[in-house]
Formats: sequence, C-alpha cells, structure tokens
Amino acid sequence: MSAVRTGLDVLLTSVPPSLRGARIGFVTSPSAIASDFRHAIDVVVESDHLSVVALFGPEHGLRGAAQAGEHVTSTTDERTGLPVFSLYGATRVPGAEMLAGIDVLLVDKQDIPVRYATFASTVFNLLDAASTHGIEVVLLDRPNALNGVTVQGNVLDPAFRSFVGGHTVATRHGLTLGELALLYAREQGLREPDVIAMDGWRRSMWFDDTGLPWVLPSPNMPTLDTLTLYPATCLIEGTNLSEGRGTTKPFEMIGAPWMDSEALAARLRDLELDGVAFRSCSFVPTFSKHAGTVCGGVQVHVTDRAALDSPALGVHLLDQLRQLDPEHFAWIQPNDDDRPYFIDLLAGTDRLRTDLDSGVSARTIIDAWRDDAASFQSRHDSVTLYD
Repeated sequence: MSAVRTGLDVLLTSVPPSLRGARIGFVTSPSAIASDFRHAIDVVVESDHLSVVALFGPEHGLRGAAQAGEHVTSTTDERTGLPVFSLYGATRVPGAEMLAGIDVLLVDKQDIPVRYATFASTVFNLLDAASTHGIEVVLLDRPNALNGVTVQGNVLDPAFRSFVGGHTVATRHGLTLGELALLYAREQGLREPDVIAMDGWRRSMWFDDTGLPWVLPSPNMPTLDTLTLYPATCLIEGTNLSEGRGTTKPFEMIGAPWMDSEALAARLRDLELDGVAFRSCSFVPTFSKHAGTVCGGVQVHVTDRAALDSPALGVHLLDQLRQLDPEHFAWIQPNDDDRPYFIDLLAGTDRLRTDLDSGVSARTIIDAWRDDAASFQSRHDSVTLYD
C-alpha cells in the first residue's frame, strides 16, 4: 500500500458532480496509472460514472512512444476506439474542432517538475483554450517528484516565454501540476481548474517517499536520479555537446567527441560542489547528438540530493565546458535571426549565455539566480494545497 493516493485514485472513489454525465476530453500520458497499475485511460473509460468522448496526448504521445521533439499525429486509440488529438503535432493548442462536443477537459499526467519540461505548457494551453470555449478543466493531481519545498533557479523572463518555459516560474518551482495550473490561471485571469488533490502527500516527500511506482514520464527519464539532475544537465541541450540522450543514462552523462574526460572531471571535482560527484567516462549515443561516435565526458553521480542546487550545477557545467575547450564548445545556433538561441529559451533569459561569453563568473550568475528563487517563494506559497 502506497503512502499516497493520487488524484486519479481519489476520483475513482468519489466522482464529483461536475463530471457525472459530462462529455469528457481526457488529457493524459503513459505515467498516469491507478493503484492497481492499470493506465488511467482504462480505468476512466471503464467507469460507470464517467463518459470519455475523446483523448488528448502531450509530447511523447498518448502511449509514450515518441522521442523528445518528435511530432505526433492525431489518430484513433486502438484499445478504446476513441479519437486521439495530438497536442504536440500540427498544433499545441486545442482548437474548436478538437473541443466540439466536450463539456470538461480531465487532465492526469505525472509532471516533470522543472520549467523546461513541456507537460506544464500543455496544461497552460489547455487552460487558455478552455477559457476561450467555456469548458471546465478538472486536474487530477500527482506528486512533485523532487519535493514540494525546494525552490531553485532563476525566474523566466516573460520575453523568453516558449513551450520549454510557459510561465514566469523558477527552474525548480516546487509545485505540483495542480498547484502550477492554479498559479497560471490566477495570474492570467483565467477560470481556475478544479484540482482533485492527492491524499497523504506531504511537501517534503520526494517521489521515492510516496510508495508510488516510478513510471517513466518521458522516454529519457528512466529514474529519479535522472530527474534530480535534469534541472542542471538539460541546459546542455542548448550546446553542441551530448546530454546523454541515446544512452542508458540520459542527463546523467554529458560529453562530446573532442572532450578530455579526465580534465573535465578534475575541474568539476575542484569546485567541491555539494551533493554530487563526477566520474570520467566514455559513451556512444545511439541517437541524437553525436550518434554512433565515442564521446568523452563525465557521469554525474548524486551523493546528497537534499544538498544539491541543481540549476546552479548547470551553470557550473556550462562554465567549465566553455573554459576547458573554447575552440570546440558552441551554443546551438537558431534557425533564423529572429529566433532566440535554444539555451536562452531553456534558461528563460539570454543573460546566462551573454554573461558566460563575456567572462562573468558562474558564482556571480548563481548568486543572482538564488535571489530570483527567493523572490518566487511568495507566489509558490500562494497556491500550495498541501501541508
């Protein structure tokens, strides 16, 4: 028996009146499972009290088969025969045709609780569309896998809002998806979603404290350690180095064909950062950047997750990678002059890139980010649903 009952399990024991008899559009992902390990689609569709008329899938698709960034087409679900509308394909915002005949959008996804992840942006788009079309949103809440206390990293500059940064929150915002949706709705002046809260979740809990089974929220998020490092190593996506995609340790290993792994590991150890250790390594990605090529780099090992400032680690990594081999290191260039660098979208600002390029120290940048995180705390506290 797990210590926590998710919003889905709470729903199955007590269906609210707003859902009884309503025509439901169900927005979900593979990591949304019930206590009996069945997928949310199966238990919701089979419920005598719920009537699902359409399914909606975020990035990676309804069943989770698509890789990061891969466009997903709308189709028909083989198991249920229901239409499936993709929210990561031709459009990311449900339009009138998708929403026709729907009274309520029911949302159940295990979030990746870091600003770069796209599940929250999908929910923001749903709230925008629901407000436009007069549709209610009911969200089944799930844990913040990195705990609901820790707030870290800079707050996104609205000028750099994108699908990998959908609202002005800290990198690690410390909110559940339900709380994040409430924050967005209130600050955008939208109708608030009805959040069906979990039972038994406490803010201090990491995912492995909940007793719930870990189900990959995306194809490159195999473990909680992966997610713990994601706020740091996802920033490598904005460079020409591999962030470990195409290996069995995505976001835990970083490197490139030209990298001196021993020198990089030594430089990172010399920083004496809390909560992590570094091991030089070699790896060959099977896809994504440098596929089929031997890369030298480091594996980052989590030694004390409570002590780790993961966004700060990301700044240190970028700083050391630039310093070690400035000839090869590069930011991924935008496709045209009107688009920002991808690192700017991930960081939610262009100052990280320009400061590092101009020689500003990592610690100076990190100090400013910690001030940013402190400034977000009151907004975090304004929407908390749990002790």
